[in-house]
Amino acid sequence: MGGGGRSPRRLWRDNIEAVAMAIVMALLLKGFIVEAYKIPTGSMQPTLIGAEDLDVFDRILVDKLSFAMRDPKRWEVAVFRFPLDHSKSFVKRIVGIGPEQFRIHLGDLWHRRDGSAPWAILRRPRAVQEAVWKRLDTDAPETPSWTVTDGGRDWTIEGRSIRARGAGHARFRPAQGAILDRYADGYPEALAERVTPPRHVSSVNHVGDLRVDGIVRALPGAREVVIDLDEGTRRYRFTLPGPAADPETHPGVRELRRGPAPAAAPVEARAAAPWRLPPGERVRFGVQNMDDLLELEIDGRVVCAAEIASATSQSAGAALGVIGEGADLDELMVYRDIYYTADDMKDSAVTIPAGQYFMLGDNTQDSSDSREWAYAAFRARSAADGTNTVVRGIERRGENPRRVGSGREGGNLTRFVDEWGEVHWLSGDEMEMEEAVYAPFVPRRLILGRALAVFWPLDPRLDLYRLRWVN
Repeated sequence: MGGGGRSPRRLWRDNIEAVAMAIVMALLLKGFIVEAYKIPTGSMQPTLIGAEDLDVFDRILVDKLSFAMRDPKRWEVAVFRFPLDHSKSFVKRIVGIGPEQFRIHLGDLWHRRDGSAPWAILRRPRAVQEAVWKRLDTDAPETPSWTVTDGGRDWTIEGRSIRARGAGHARFRPAQGAILDRYADGYPEALAERVTPPRHVSSVNHVGDLRVDGIVRALPGAREVVIDLDEGTRRYRFTLPGPAADPETHPGVRELRRGPAPAAAPVEARAAAPWRLPPGERVRFGVQNMDDLLELEIDGRVVCAAEIASATSQSAGAALGVIGEGADLDELMVYRDIYYTADDMKDSAVTIPAGQYFMLGDNTQDSSDSREWAYAAFRARSAADGTNTVVRGIERRGENPRRVGSGREGGNLTRFVDEWGEVHWLSGDEMEMEEAVYAPFVPRRLILGRALAVFWPLDPRLDLYRLRWVN
């Protein structure tokens, strides 16, 4: 007769083997395939969020396999060993790949092959554009962002909806003037009013790149719905022909002259085929000025585009209007682009060597990235044994080196972290700097993986659901 069960000894061995296999698989996943990281700061906002004052931190999954099989690409969000302190891992967006020259100019990113080639603006793929737009308006019906500025006697505005009856125009936040690079822009609405900007943030730059989108339902007698984007002395008018327009009318965009006329001809572009808003039907639209490219979208498809010259003045605003019987506009959203600041860059342009990468945070107001990274070598007396010591590590104002108090024999005591993460305690009234070297690049060997997805936090109390792919 045979027994139907396994012996206790065999059961224990099977369980131990299963646990051991699970541990091995977990280590393999962590070491070679995927790993979880916590975002500690707001340097990648709005793509990734870390707000210590609110105790809100994105958790991301990092794909470590892709970069083992191919090189990183421009615009990917990468996790890498910080080249000035190898004990730390950073998360930034790849914006420059050597060999090339790179610069930040008028809030945008530019590159060229070498000094003999003209500068070209770096335009982000559509998925990246959608990830970095910073929302400006709110959902609160008691504080509408739009104000009627012309006509519109029978218009009503509530929250992000406008009931336009008859001709008129409305403007986005006319009392607030030009759009600025405010620190809280782009945070989820539950956090935007509570986040505390760092003391060094100024939010004084005018942002010229804007987007307006929403849903329009035109009444039968509407002849035209227009959306205006201003940039300095320029005004670009995007036109959606209404049901009452001529059947051969094309959607499009044209430049309206304001101020002194430039030498170049006015910008104008139109869709390939005639089209009119169908009466009573909901149509999603989007217009944007981003990276010196104007685009008009209808139901998610770009129907016309036009390149424009860079504007020295970035002062921008948005407006919309209706001509004819009227229209309903719902889910109106206004966004601004990242304004890339260049205050910390050591030169107006940098030459990136082959095999090296230039990294920026999406929130350039509060990001330690390639614009400012510099090695500093200091000579000072070691607090441990009294010998003269030379150490090298990142130099960042107020953080490294950092004076923390007095040593046992009096005098100042300074904490300094070197490029390998080792902490040095240096004494003496003065630390003598031997050299400071701008070191902005990340070598290929230090790039660990690609940020794949955000999987946490999920907080119903704050209406915060951070579950998304990273672009």
